[in-house]
Amino acid sequence: MKLSRSTLSVALLAALVAPAAHAEVALDVIGDSEVSFEGLLQADYYSYGNDLKNLNVDAPDGSDSDNELRRAELVLKGKGPGNFEWVLGYDAKDDKFLDANVKYKFGNNANHFIQVGQFKQPNSLEELSSTKNNDFVAKASITNTFGIARRVGVGYYYGDVNWGVNATYFSRELTRNRKHGNGFGLRGTWAPILETGNVLHFGLSHVDYDADLGGTAGTGDTVSFSARPLADISQTLVSTGSITRSDRVATTGVEGLWVHGPFKLQGEYMKTSVKRYGVAPDVDFDGGYISGLWNITGETWGYKAGTPTTPLPDAPEKGLWQLGLRYDTVDLNDGSGNVTTGATTGVLGGEQDAWTLGVNWYWRSNFKFMLNYVKVDSSKWVGGTTRRYVDDNPNITEVRMQFYW
Repeated sequence: MKLSRSTLSVALLAALVAPAAHAEVALDVIGDSEVSFEGLLQADYYSYGNDLKNLNVDAPDGSDSDNELRRAELVLKGKGPGNFEWVLGYDAKDDKFLDANVKYKFGNNANHFIQVGQFKQPNSLEELSSTKNNDFVAKASITNTFGIARRVGVGYYYGDVNWGVNATYFSRELTRNRKHGNGFGLRGTWAPILETGNVLHFGLSHVDYDADLGGTAGTGDTVSFSARPLADISQTLVSTGSITRSDRVATTGVEGLWVHGPFKLQGEYMKTSVKRYGVAPDVDFDGGYISGLWNITGETWGYKAGTPTTPLPDAPEKGLWQLGLRYDTVDLNDGSGNVTTGATTGVLGGEQDAWTLGVNWYWRSNFKFMLNYVKVDSSKWVGGTTRRYVDDNPNITEVRMQFYW
């Protein structure tokens, strides 16, 4: 999507006028509400070591690279009046609304509230964590493929500092012509160990929603799933295409997190089931990741509302340095192909495994620089006269520059 001059101008102006501060910028008190302003600008560059498919999506960038302003997020937040909080966010790059909701905290308790509007649904530890503190340039395949992200709905949360239960009912995205389909979400978390520099966390989530993407009279409602090769603006290597006669989609996820001093180990597994009607068989897909991160400069992580929080650098002039490694896998196959006749059953979207090696540098309170190397192994059924699974194994070097306040 091309960024309009007006929205880009707003984003750049906001970056220029925002003072250097880690926290949001306080604006004013309006109607007993303390209003503040946050922003996030991200610019990415990818260099592709293509195998079979050319991963480039924008020819003017060159045949083996892509670069793009990834995000230009502008967010207004309010505390008050009373126990109310509100947020209104917009991504000027993608021309879409972000969080746009009102929250009421019972007894002014941050761990007991009801929320109405658009917010992230409770089915991914990584998705619920702050985008500006992503461990790697691209989120894991299952997060982008099976995660619900933001929808309009109502949610209820109850818990304490080391546990929480979240239940939501949601519909479509607030921005027109985006994802839709009514459903519900549940997530429970428990941290049996919660000390400074020593955290053990477990979580379980489930979402179930209507496959409300109308096709034709012959195909009925459809859904589709795809995964990029851990590069957000590249071509995809694995994709189911349209799964016709789809009724409901259900995704169950399990998650774990361990923090010990400057080390963090994190992993998730998700299984998605598509219930279909008529003679069409139901299909299942799954995937997961496990990642390790080391704060070379010695800082440790915090923990809030069932997610890890990234600290400020102990020495702002030197910054916080991180080294990370992730293994990622996603399987979009549920069927088989006959190499003799070319006939297929079920859905053959492909399989993809990837390793990511990354270095992050948080400099002072408002800047972040990321360098990733991704090695991908993918396989997908090709019909016609080929009649076999074809491997496509590229590598990608990724750079991200980020400014936030």
